[in-house]
Amino acid sequence: MNTVTVQTPRTLIADDQPDVLAALRLLLKGAGYQTEAADSPKAVLEAIKQQKFDLVLMDLNYARDTTSGKEGLDLISSIQAVDHDLPIVVMTAWATVDLAVESMRLGVRDFVQKPWENSRLLKKLRTQIEAGRERRLQQHREAEARLELDEAREIQRGLMPRRMPNLRGFSLASAWQPAHAVSGDYLGAFKLSESHAALCVADVAGKGFPAALLMSNMQAALKSLTSETIAPSGLCVKLNQLMCSNTPLRKFVSCFYSELDVDKRTLTFTNAGHNPPFLIRRNGECIRLDEGGPVIGAFCDSKYTQREIQFHEGDKLLLFTDGVTEARNAAGEEFGEERLEQCLRSYRGHNAAELRTIILNEVTQFCAGDFDDDAALMVIIAD
Repeated sequence: MNTVTVQTPRTLIADDQPDVLAALRLLLKGAGYQTEAADSPKAVLEAIKQQKFDLVLMDLNYARDTTSGKEGLDLISSIQAVDHDLPIVVMTAWATVDLAVESMRLGVRDFVQKPWENSRLLKKLRTQIEAGRERRLQQHREAEARLELDEAREIQRGLMPRRMPNLRGFSLASAWQPAHAVSGDYLGAFKLSESHAALCVADVAGKGFPAALLMSNMQAALKSLTSETIAPSGLCVKLNQLMCSNTPLRKFVSCFYSELDVDKRTLTFTNAGHNPPFLIRRNGECIRLDEGGPVIGAFCDSKYTQREIQFHEGDKLLLFTDGVTEARNAAGEEFGEERLEQCLRSYRGHNAAELRTIILNEVTQFCAGDFDDDAALMVIIAD
C-alpha cells in the first residue's frame, strides 16, 4: 500500500467552514504535510476512495446539522467502511464527553476541541500518523506472511499423492490433515514399475515451517533413492546417511517404507522408528509392522532390517502418523491405537476410500476438529 512507503504525511482536512480549512491547510503545510480539503461528508468519501491518506482531520458538525455531531458520526462509520485502518482525528466546537466517547467507540483515534492550539494539534497528528503507518506496515507484513503460508501449503500439498496409483488387486486411499498451515507429515504412494509400487509414511519431529522444510528435504532424498533394485532396508540406510548430514541437532524423521509386489501380493517393509502400521487379516488378526530400526537422521551408522508379509483377499493395511492416535477430546483423552484398530475391525465391506473417510471422521469427531498435531493416514485393501 502507498502509505507504507510515502514519507511526506498526506492529510485530508474536512470542514464546511472555508476559513477553518484555510487555517488548517496553512498550518499543516508549514509543518511539512501534504493536504487535501473537503467541505462535505460526500466530498470526504469521494476523496478517500480515490486517494490514499495518512490521516483524516475532520469536523463533526456540518451545514445540515450544526450542533449534534450526528452527521459527523455517520461520516466516521462511512470512512471506516471504506478504509478501516485510516486514522481519524475529529474537531468540534461543541465538544461534549458523550460525543467524544461515541466518536472513539466508532474508531476515532483522537479528539480536538476548537479553537485548537497549534503545537498540541500537530503533536496529536504526528502521533496518529506514525501509529497508522505502523499498523499498515504490520498488516502488510502479515498479509505477505499469509501469502507465503498459502504458497507453502500449496507446494506441500503438491508433494502429497494427488491420486492413488492404480494397482491391480488393491484399492488405496489417503488423507492429510495438517494442524497448521504446513505439515511435517508425508505420505507417498507411487509406482516403481508396472508390478511394483512404493508405499511410505513419515513424520518429522516438530511442527510448522521447520518440520515442513525438513520433510521436503526428506521427500526429495527418498524420491532420488527409490527404485525397484534397492530393498527397503538398504534404502533406509542410504536415506539415513543423507539426512544425517542435513538434519539439525535434535531433529529426526520417523519413516515406514515398503515395496508392494502386485503380482506376488507381498509387501516388503522396514520401519524406521515410526508408528507400526496395522495389518488386519480377514479373520480379525491384527499384525503390527514394526520390523526395522531407529529413526532417520539421528545416528549416521544406523542399520535396518526388513520383513515380508503376504496379502490375502480382504486384508486391510493402515499406515498413519501419531497425529491420528494422539488427537485429544475435551477431557484430554487420546483417540489411541485401540480405537483406531477397532475402526479397522468394525467397518467391513467398505473400499479404501470409504474406510479412509470413516476413520478420519471418527478422529475428527473425537477431537472436535481440533488437531494438536499433523495427521496423515493411508488405507490399502487387498481385493
